[in-house]
Amino acid sequence: MTDRRVLVQGGGDVGSAVAHRLFSCGWRVLISERSQSAHARRGMAFTDALFDGVALLAGVQARWLPDLAGVEACWQAGDAVPIVTLSENLLAPIRFEVIIDATMRRDCMRPDLRAQTDLFIGLGPGYVPGQNCHVAVETQWGSSMGAVLYDRPAAARSGGPYALAGVTRGRFAIAPCAGVWRTVATLGQDVQAGDPVGQLQEHVIRAPIAGKLRGLTRDGVEVREGQRVVEVDPRREPQITGLGERPLAIARGVESLLDVASRSRSGERR
Repeated sequence: MTDRRVLVQGGGDVGSAVAHRLFSCGWRVLISERSQSAHARRGMAFTDALFDGVALLAGVQARWLPDLAGVEACWQAGDAVPIVTLSENLLAPIRFEVIIDATMRRDCMRPDLRAQTDLFIGLGPGYVPGQNCHVAVETQWGSSMGAVLYDRPAAARSGGPYALAGVTRGRFAIAPCAGVWRTVATLGQDVQAGDPVGQLQEHVIRAPIAGKLRGLTRDGVEVREGQRVVEVDPRREPQITGLGERPLAIARGVESLLDVASRSRSGERR
């Protein structure tokens, strides 16, 4: 295992896929995430480690750890991806050679962390190499998904979610208000259109279409208005768990970028 350390900010399906790929390649990876993550595609991410202590994704385990000593021990053991909910200030004692923003924010704010690391990689819209990141990776669907961008910005967000069996936005249920999400449903559960799936304050949230629950925010999590809390997959063979097509493409792009950076670094040392 390499001694180089990578911080992945964001433990959703994209951040988890990136961490999964880099861990499998021998990097010392750390995921930082909010303690009350509302990420709905929990079967395709390490999200449940924040609540259950551990989570398994495509054969790789993530383990929630309360402090930096636990992170170092986890790296030494090499048997899991550590995930923390510590602030950036508390992570400061660790020198990360690479930081990756995989939060996939929908707002226009993008942090510029180039001064904090040798290589800051920005994933998706809003990142411009040379302005707020060293290198960007394309996250939008299309022939360039996962492409490493050295001299042009990542494409702006457009077109809405990718269609599954022809259904785009219609497969999601959106939080009508902020509050604590309550549900007794389970990922992978069969639902019919209109079935109650959960509740947010006085609002009953219903399945928008028939299919299987591909996304379901964890019970008891505080959500914001407009957040996706339910996703139904209408396909005959839905994907509920594992590495999704888009997250995996992005993760492969990051992997190829770090391979190039590692070879370049090795050449400089000779």
